[in-house]
This record gives sequence, C-alpha cells and structure tokens, in this order.
Amino acid sequence: MTQDYRSIMENVKTKKKPGSALPRRKAPARPKSLYSQDELKEIFRRFSIQRPEPKGELEHVNPFTLVVAVALSAQATDAGVNKATRALFKVADTPEKMLELGEEKVRDYIKTIGLFRNKAKNVIALSQMLVDRFASEVPRTREELVMLPGVGRKTANVVLSMAFGQATMAVDTHILRIANRLRLAPGKTPDEVEDRLVRIVPDEYLYHAHHWLILHGRYCCKARKPECERCVIADICKSPEKTCDVPAPLVELPQQLFGATP
Repeated sequence: MTQDYRSIMENVKTKKKPGSALPRRKAPARPKSLYSQDELKEIFRRFSIQRPEPKGELEHVNPFTLVVAVALSAQATDAGVNKATRALFKVADTPEKMLELGEEKVRDYIKTIGLFRNKAKNVIALSQMLVDRFASEVPRTREELVMLPGVGRKTANVVLSMAFGQATMAVDTHILRIANRLRLAPGKTPDEVEDRLVRIVPDEYLYHAHHWLILHGRYCCKARKPECERCVIADICKSPEKTCDVPAPLVELPQQLFGATP
C-alpha cells in the first residue's frame, strides 16, 4: 500500500460531516529517551574509550558453535555456558558432528545448564535443520535464523553481529534493565527497547553498542546495587537511582580474554 493510498483512505475514514467536527485521535504517550543527541554521543564516546573493542563473553569457534552457545545461554550465565561447552565443542563443532553425538550425549555435556533437556533437544533440532535446509551453513539473515529451533530474535541479533559483522541491537536482560533504569530507551519489552535504541544510538557507535551496554550492566550498573562511583557516565546519567554525580576516570580497561577461541 502506497503512502498516497494510505492518505486517501485516512481522509475517507475521517471525512467531515455537515455540522460535525473531525474526529480527534489521541495517540498513547510513548516514553522517550531523556538524553539529547549530544549527551548520547558523549555516553557512547566514553564507552568506546573504556572498551575500544568489546567482545561477547560466550566462547565459540565458528558461527555454528556461536548459535549453539547463545541458544544455551537463555536463563543461564555466560560463565556457566562456557564451562559446559568447552568440552562439547571439542567433539562437536559442526551440525553433522552434533547430530552424530546425539541428544542424550549432548544432555550429558550441558546438564549443568538450566533447562538442559529442552535445550539439548533444540540443539539437535537446529543442527538437523542446518543440514537439511541450509547446507550446514549458518544463515546470514534474521528471518532465516529465527526459523531455527531455540533461536529467537535476541540470539539471531547476537549471531548477526558477532559472526557476520552486522550492526544489531541484541536486547538481553542487562540491556532491558539498563535502558529503563537510565531512562535511555524506556520500554516494557525487548522489542520496544531494541527499536528505540536503534533509533537513538549514534550510527558510528551502533555496531558495538549492545556489547558496551551489556558489559556496563554486568560489571558497573549492577542489578542489585549500581556502582555509581565506578561509572564513567555518572555525570550524564539520569537514573533516579544514581548515587554519584562524579564520573570515574576515563581509562581503557584491560583487554577481554573471552569470546571466540582459536
């Protein structure tokens, strides 16, 4: 439907009758970011100095193992997933090898992870689909990735970013919390927060933005008690929970040692 057609149809629906006023539609108020464009640029500029090359914390050796690792990370910690997958990926780093291993043995490898039975079933199912439908290659589009069992929008966004270098916004629990706590991109659902963040994050910082926000939420703006005295954006932050207005020294943090393994 073209824009002109939409306009015509809207005019027909709201056509004024003699002696009557045009109907008035009041759109529901949508929470907006409290930050100006200059403030947003400064926030992500500081994150870029603090962590010039941020990485995801899930260990993987190729796009396939990344898909599996991210799918396993739902309702589990990255550290817990890494502990389980180090041994798994040594014996099954392709869909064919995972299928040969079988669901029961996959369960044995990942039994320390929450919901391991259902996750093992999904790992085998997604491996089978990759073989049958995608010639054993991990697809490069979100629409195809979310077709895989156990793969949702967040997982797809992580894979597109980390495996294929696409700028995406993978909204996990940390980003959902940070976006609302900081009044950066308020939203009730991950999809709402993702949409708003993609709109407000400056283009030059979008590629790394989700990693910066995840790491900031995990190690500084913690869920139970934010460590505002260690925050490099404390002076800009508009969170009502903020306890400090003085930003921490802006220095580069030590290089991360996790992520893709050789």
